[in-house]
Amino acid sequence: MRPARALIDLDALRSNYRLARELGGGKAVAVIKADAYGHGAVRCARALQTEADAFGVACIEEALELRAAGITGPILLLEGFFDADELPLIVEHDLWFAVGAPWQVEAVAAFPTTATLTVWLKLDSGMHRLGLWPDEFRAAHATLSALAHVGPMVLMTHMARADELDSPRTREQADVFAAAIEGLTGQTSLCNSPALLGWPEVRSDWVRPGLMLYGINPMPAHTALTERLRPVMTMRSKIFAVRDIAVGEPVGYGARFVAQRPTRVGVVALGYADGYPQFAPNGTPVRIDGQPGIVIGRVSMDMLTVDLTHLPQAGIGSTVTLWGDAPRIEALAPLCGVSAYQLPCGVKRVVREYADG
Repeated sequence: MRPARALIDLDALRSNYRLARELGGGKAVAVIKADAYGHGAVRCARALQTEADAFGVACIEEALELRAAGITGPILLLEGFFDADELPLIVEHDLWFAVGAPWQVEAVAAFPTTATLTVWLKLDSGMHRLGLWPDEFRAAHATLSALAHVGPMVLMTHMARADELDSPRTREQADVFAAAIEGLTGQTSLCNSPALLGWPEVRSDWVRPGLMLYGINPMPAHTALTERLRPVMTMRSKIFAVRDIAVGEPVGYGARFVAQRPTRVGVVALGYADGYPQFAPNGTPVRIDGQPGIVIGRVSMDMLTVDLTHLPQAGIGSTVTLWGDAPRIEALAPLCGVSAYQLPCGVKRVVREYADG
């Protein structure tokens, strides 16, 4: 069996959730959209089910997968509904949902139901992606508050640049939000992972940890808080072939690596079709049987190559760690010209193995 594995540490997941909740000082939505950022939404939800105040998903399809798997806690549709026809399913499966467009307000108002809907009313405070303008927001709050089938609302917004500690945008957005909700009833939700880790003065009743839940630092540098994050995913495979090449010989497509010395090459059963960056440069760090190593040559669809010259003990069957405790995803991603969010979300075809405690 092909040895590529994504090892998922569910105890680390719980530890990161507790950190987010501690920093927020209130309740926390565990964001497990996009199959829990590639970690497996159902298994992650089950691991957090006794602790998480709610789960956050992108769409109703993701929510229904969780309900089918027996997840009974609150589930928030972060993008709301895409068609009013989804509202009966929302009621049937007792889902919470965001409302961030005038047409959604109208659909909720026109929906005939005896159920009580839980609405998270979204303000566009400056990201300009989803959300109501401040005047629309206050009008929507009045409309929805008057409806018998809408319960107490959560007032939310999303921070666009909280991972930039020198940017004034986060404070500006927080001020816009504070002005927009003045005098309105409802709990609040502002903080994503970067806001939790980098902006202690910005807090709300609910926080929405995403990337940090998986032990990945969203900030440009490490701090005392980010050092407490525990990586949840470790990507590993094994060497299944070894080649000795002479000076001047290339490795892989395009001859991007050419040996400057007699070189011992290990071939690893993992490639870009598994989610590893195709254009990881020569010298990208890995661990080989726990020792520092590097990628050489272009990453192929199913394989990549590493330098074994300095590791005479390594060979066929040696374990290669592509990311985990070392190297960390947030250090690997910029070397490869990708985002730390993109790497785990892109994992596919790799067997996930779960450890719990």
